[in-house]
Amino acid sequence: MTETGDRLLGTLPAILQTAVLGESSEMPAGSVPVKGYDFNNGVDLNAVLQSFATTGFQATNFGLAVDEINKMLAWRLSDEPVAPDEIDIDGNPPDPEARAKVRTTIFLGCTSNLISAGTRETIRYLVEHKKVSCLVTTAGGVEEDLIKCMAHHYMGDFALKGAELRSKGINRIGNLLVPNRNYCLFEDWFSPILDEMLAEQLGATKTIWTPSTMIKRMGERINDKSSVLYWAAKNDIPIFCPAITDGSIGDMIYFHSFKNPGFICDIAQDIRKLNDMARTARRTGMLIFGGGLVKHHICNANLMRNGANYSVFVNTAHDFDGSDSGAKPDEAVSWGKIRLDATPVKVTAEATLIMPLLVAQTFAREGETPAK
Repeated sequence: MTETGDRLLGTLPAILQTAVLGESSEMPAGSVPVKGYDFNNGVDLNAVLQSFATTGFQATNFGLAVDEINKMLAWRLSDEPVAPDEIDIDGNPPDPEARAKVRTTIFLGCTSNLISAGTRETIRYLVEHKKVSCLVTTAGGVEEDLIKCMAHHYMGDFALKGAELRSKGINRIGNLLVPNRNYCLFEDWFSPILDEMLAEQLGATKTIWTPSTMIKRMGERINDKSSVLYWAAKNDIPIFCPAITDGSIGDMIYFHSFKNPGFICDIAQDIRKLNDMARTARRTGMLIFGGGLVKHHICNANLMRNGANYSVFVNTAHDFDGSDSGAKPDEAVSWGKIRLDATPVKVTAEATLIMPLLVAQTFAREGETPAK
């Protein structure tokens, strides 16, 4: 306390000295001061995003998410001691170069609205450049990608009246608009593919279709480089969609069953494939935008290996109602879906704001020399 401070305390009632002006403990060593970006330095968007880490609130969680994703990207099996199961039956150690090529298996999860929105291009980038190992989405995430290859979605307004839009044959997704005609174009495109798949199921090959193999066939047929499905098929990145009938695809399968019944889609094969991806991976990372089925499906797959090593959740849900969507990462730790020694991050924010910024600071900068 300074001399002036001592004199001031001497004139104040004791309750004010203890309740308001109580002496502070020293901050722990290494405590980081709060500091945001100074625009007197000009407009440097990269520096602005880097400053988020010391800004506080969800900006700091964004900075932590950047660090967590960069840890996913940096890890190599060669960083770890050789495990007993890597030694062959003759006692020979594994090839060091081969170990250096083994990377984190990254599970990307996105709800369908992020394909409806302009974040589709960000998701496509990740799949196009093999930045992720698989994608888990909902039926809308599959069909909206394909529909956008055939016709545009349009900007609208959250306040547009549903009854007026319905009379015009226009559907609203938040502040986006999708004409009914787009879904008719999708039906015209998808119905022959359903015929083809049913013929293969009933024919000599007796093909048993799963959601991921159905989606791969769609990606092979679309022939459009703007498509997430196109690049997933080309790069052999599986897209899992356990609720594939919950949308326009389900409508098409339903309509198709009246004229050409018998199509079967086996979800059991896909749960084996997804869970095995997690179980056999040396390390896993979860990057999940949104909640619901997509979030739980990826987390539950990582339960099969006693938890993911790295995790980033981005959504606006809260945990007061016990929902999985709003559950914080620590709840997933209790289930064995995130490892005990992990440093998971949740960013409570709307994903169209956060996804492009996260990718800009991580996947899109991979291989760059960090700024000093």
